[in-house]
Formats: sequence, structure tokens, C-alpha cells
Amino acid sequence: MKPWPYPRWIAHRGAGKLAPENTLAAFRLGAEHGYRMFECDAKLSADGVVFLMHDATLERTTNGHGTGSEHTWHALSQLDAGGWHSRRHAGEPLPSLQALARFCLANRYLLNIEIKPTPGTERQTGQVVAEQAAAWWTHADTPPLLTSFKPDALAGAQAAAPDLPRGLLLDSLWEGWMETAQQLGCVAIVCNYALWDTSTVAQVHTAGMRCLSYTVNDEWAAERLIDLGTDGIITDRVDLFSPAE
Repeated sequence: MKPWPYPRWIAHRGAGKLAPENTLAAFRLGAEHGYRMFECDAKLSADGVVFLMHDATLERTTNGHGTGSEHTWHALSQLDAGGWHSRRHAGEPLPSLQALARFCLANRYLLNIEIKPTPGTERQTGQVVAEQAAAWWTHADTPPLLTSFKPDALAGAQAAAPDLPRGLLLDSLWEGWMETAQQLGCVAIVCNYALWDTSTVAQVHTAGMRCLSYTVNDEWAAERLIDLGTDGIITDRVDLFSPAE
């Protein structure tokens, strides 16, 4: 396998559930807990700006309404993305991926960008995320890891910025997943942590890829994954797990 520049521990959506997910407040809090790599969700606004949000719709994590991709970035940037979480974070804005890139590059933090396309925009979202990430991380020692559940999104990323590392996200071991990952030039498989066993870890490592897991919030699960020889753990529990190895 090629050298792996990323740490084992990755903070899910910035700081798990301790701060409003996918906001700069969350990434700052994750950093305060010692994490130096973060996972985020990226999608496209109506005018082609990459912004951070997990859901297709705005209601759960903002005071907005409707599908996020149907709004311009200007409209999205005016939303409150923190008030749903706590009074402390009321008024926290939605960040663009560019804003997070500036934060990570200024502090030498690493990033796993999950390409989270609105249905129907898979390839376009993968392409734009990869193009923008390649531009912003041009001079970085370690590029972001681009991952997605959607092979079409990873294909778009591969076409736009083939040198950026890619990983296939899996919530089940569907037929042909390994062949798909190899065709997409993936460097990692990112699984629901319950899917890993000795055989699957060996299969992925033999293929020259790394084994990552989401979302691991219990000590017993983390210990099992470490014992299996997996390479990365994405967690909400930045307050429980020390990222120091």
C-alpha cells in the first residue's frame, strides 16, 4: 500500500454533536479537543457554490425551508445554522467549502470531504467539489480525501481532479463494490463500522486500499476496529476519544 498521510481519528462533521454540525464553530471545537482531521458534507448551491450541509433539505439544521440546492449561495449564507443546536450557537452561518479550506490550510488541519449531492446532481457535484478542492489545496502537503456513497459523484471527481485521493463509502457490501472502487481509483473504503471483519479488512488491504469506519462512538467498537487493523475512525465523540496515538 502507498503511504497514508492521514491520522487514525477523524472528527465527524467537525465536532460530532457538541456543536452545530458542518459549521466553523464545530471545526474549531473539534480542534480544541485535539483533532487535526475533520469530516464534512459538501453539496452545490443553485449558483454552483460548494457549501457544507448533510441533508438535502434545510429544515433540520437551519431556519431555512426547502431543498438547499435550489437556493443561491447568497440566500444560504444568510441562514442561521446554529440556533437549532443551542442558544450558544444561534446565528452561526452556513459555511462554504472555501471558508473551511481557509481554516484548515491556515492551521494545517486535514479534511475528508464527503460529496453529498442532491439527488440528480451526482456527477456535477463530484466534478465541482473536486475542481474547487484541487484549486484551494494546490500547495498543500496533504490534499483532502474525497469520499461519497455515490459512484457517479466519485466518477465526476476522478474526471475533474484525478490526483485527489478518493474513497468509496458503503452502508452495505453490495455486489460489485470492490470492482467499483478499483475502477474509480479509490485509495480507501469507508464502511459502516459493523461491516468490517478480518476477511474484509484483508481483502481491502490486499487491493492496496485503506479501511476507514463511520460513525464510531463506543469504546468497544473502536477497540475492535483497531484490533482488526483498520486505518481510520470517524467519530462524534471528540470528548471521549483522544486523537493522540
